[in-house]
Amino acid sequence: MDLFTWLETWVGHISNFLWTYILAALLISAGIFLTIRLRFFQFRFFGHVLNQTIGQIFKKRKHEGTITPFQAFTSALASTAGATNIVGVPVAIALGGPGALFWMWLVALIGMATKYSEIMLGVKYREKSKNGTWVGGPQYYIKKALGWDKVAAAFAFFLMIEAIPSLMVQSNSITTQVEGAFGWPTEITGIIMCVLVALVVFGGIKRIAKVTDKLVPFMVLTYLTGALVVIFINVDALPNVFGLIFSSAFTPISATGGFAGAGLAQALRWGIARGLYSNEAGLGTAPITHAAAQTDHPARQGLWGIFSVFVDTIVICTVSGLAVLVTGTWTEVEPSNASNMIGTAFGTVMGDSVGGSFIAIFLLFFVITTVGVLIFFGEKQAEYLFGLKFSKWMRFIYIGAIYVGAIGGLQFVWQFLDLLLAFVLVCNVIPLLFLHKEIRAMTDDYIERIYRNKEGKSSIELFSDQDVG
Repeated sequence: MDLFTWLETWVGHISNFLWTYILAALLISAGIFLTIRLRFFQFRFFGHVLNQTIGQIFKKRKHEGTITPFQAFTSALASTAGATNIVGVPVAIALGGPGALFWMWLVALIGMATKYSEIMLGVKYREKSKNGTWVGGPQYYIKKALGWDKVAAAFAFFLMIEAIPSLMVQSNSITTQVEGAFGWPTEITGIIMCVLVALVVFGGIKRIAKVTDKLVPFMVLTYLTGALVVIFINVDALPNVFGLIFSSAFTPISATGGFAGAGLAQALRWGIARGLYSNEAGLGTAPITHAAAQTDHPARQGLWGIFSVFVDTIVICTVSGLAVLVTGTWTEVEPSNASNMIGTAFGTVMGDSVGGSFIAIFLLFFVITTVGVLIFFGEKQAEYLFGLKFSKWMRFIYIGAIYVGAIGGLQFVWQFLDLLLAFVLVCNVIPLLFLHKEIRAMTDDYIERIYRNKEGKSSIELFSDQDVG
């Protein structure tokens, strides 16, 4: 065994252990703690969350910020919606059984409190950069609220480096899908991706926001429509499918067809992992985009975090899972080919070639928006650590990583993705727990102001820019 193979094996073992036990326990515990600390805010005020998010999309803002709240939401959603929701859910079902969906839902419900909290802190501790745009994120609230300069720098450094293998994996996933669906060489798809992404990211957060606020809603709605058509055509299977989801969440399920069977531990492991990966609650990426939003109170922008977890996991991941369950493709496709399962499910309605092409096209657009936002995340960390000029040079490194990943190069680097994500997550979640009193105080302040409005005015009018921060 050569050195690279040995290192790759051990990095894989360490990453798997961390994500299966340590990080899963940390994220779930943090989500439960914050949910209780906030007195189940995401459930009690869910109607208000919908009213103040999708209900306010077309309202004009007169508050400080670089982009609109909706643009911040779509930019953050662009980094999470895509391969993890479309391809990742069938993989979780293939390895953990239908019960994985139940645990995915549970993790999402408590993850809402985590994402709400980190976005709220990101807005409160944001600041203006030298080019006049608002910047923020965990590195700012870790440093300014706790004074943990080294932890803030560690978060920024690990996220800046993590963007490289993450971009490689994302670009490779789409080039292989496109090659399989249309026969395009990976080199050509890689060049096209680099050009399209460069056109977006060189315009900064404003151009990224303008692209995502139009493209992401269109992609999500179109994908959901296609998946719902598949589910509706097989609607007779839904009662049995839901029964299978809940029963196999707590009891082992035996092998059937191409499915090898799964126990409770596997359902837990894959459901929790998919729930955590699909919405990135606790990872600290969402506050980076939301910190640029025009808002009048940190908690109000935090409501978009609750809504984004709902859309990302409860809606998109659920329809992906139901599509492969109601069509029976989860028992027909071998686990080794689970990434093609959703295309096969769509193929039962559209035809095999059309179904595969449909998924490949939408993954292409999803990944382009995802990598654009990932580059923005990396740039902001470089700017925090080394200044604005250095961050602009990082763009070229990131775009180069897209092409290298597209052609399948430097795959050894990919193995460090989960390990780097682990460092990023720990650097964010532990400070969140230390800031629980502040999170509770800001939430109580927001709730009090809502109920202080006794004249029936829109609560959007209750705040002033001076209240922020």
